[in-house]
Amino acid sequence: MEQKNFYVMEDEEGVRLDLFLSEQFEDISRSYLQKLIKEGLVSVNGSQEKAKYIVRENDMINMSLPDRSEPAPEPENIKLDIVYEDEHVIVVNKPQGMVVHPAPGNSTGTLVNALLYHCEGRLSTINGVTRPGIVHRIDKDTSGLLVAAKTDRAHEELAAQFKIHSIERTYEMVCIGNVKEDSFTVDMPIGRNPSNRLKMAVVKDGKSAVTHFEVIQRFEGYTHMRAKLETGRTHQIRVHISHMNHPILGDPVYGPKKCPFKLIGQTLHARSLGFMHPANGEYMEFTSELPDYFSKLLKVL
Repeated sequence: MEQKNFYVMEDEEGVRLDLFLSEQFEDISRSYLQKLIKEGLVSVNGSQEKAKYIVRENDMINMSLPDRSEPAPEPENIKLDIVYEDEHVIVVNKPQGMVVHPAPGNSTGTLVNALLYHCEGRLSTINGVTRPGIVHRIDKDTSGLLVAAKTDRAHEELAAQFKIHSIERTYEMVCIGNVKEDSFTVDMPIGRNPSNRLKMAVVKDGKSAVTHFEVIQRFEGYTHMRAKLETGRTHQIRVHISHMNHPILGDPVYGPKKCPFKLIGQTLHARSLGFMHPANGEYMEFTSELPDYFSKLLKVL
């Protein structure tokens, strides 16, 4: 019997236990996972829970999986834009279009595959074999800065900073429409969209979510903006700004399906990232240049 361990990240909480597990496996049915839960082969933080249990950030899920083996991601020689690296952490500038870790439909070509090759397998093990080193994520079509942990100790220290929201994260984006206010804060809870569980939405019983927005430059029909995360809910910036009727240009999920420009996803870039170094406690902050697609769009506007 194979043992599986899953550490629930901040952007994964808020769903049923059986749904969370079904998202981890491409070829295991939800009904079979419910059967395993009922048989007591799944525990959450050492306790038996029902399939309807709502997973929370930092939950440790242990699973005994009968007669099955899941291959670990293969190291792949994929070029990385490394901003900083030492024996504890690595900060990379992720390109738009790259998935952070293997998931159903994306088993290769991910950031994890590239990190495994570059770091020669020396990554934290807390998130299991499919997500080594991954402390936080940004969406596939969001570009920008992300930190990964090389050791379990570094992972735990960084995860603690994310939990208390002390990580500094600033994004830039282009929104549809002319935003009137020069700066404003959106403090609205976010949870799963009740009519579409694959999307997030502003919901009354959601998790606290706070985003600070600032206008950088206005164009005809569009606004270049900066967003600073105070919390880090799934799709937070995209949901909040869409709720304000100014969806991010190129976002097919929370904005118009059709885009007047040739974009492959939302114009959202993780511009800066700051955290306390997990080994020496020194504050470190990194910035990245806007990617070519973003800079070219600004010139066109």
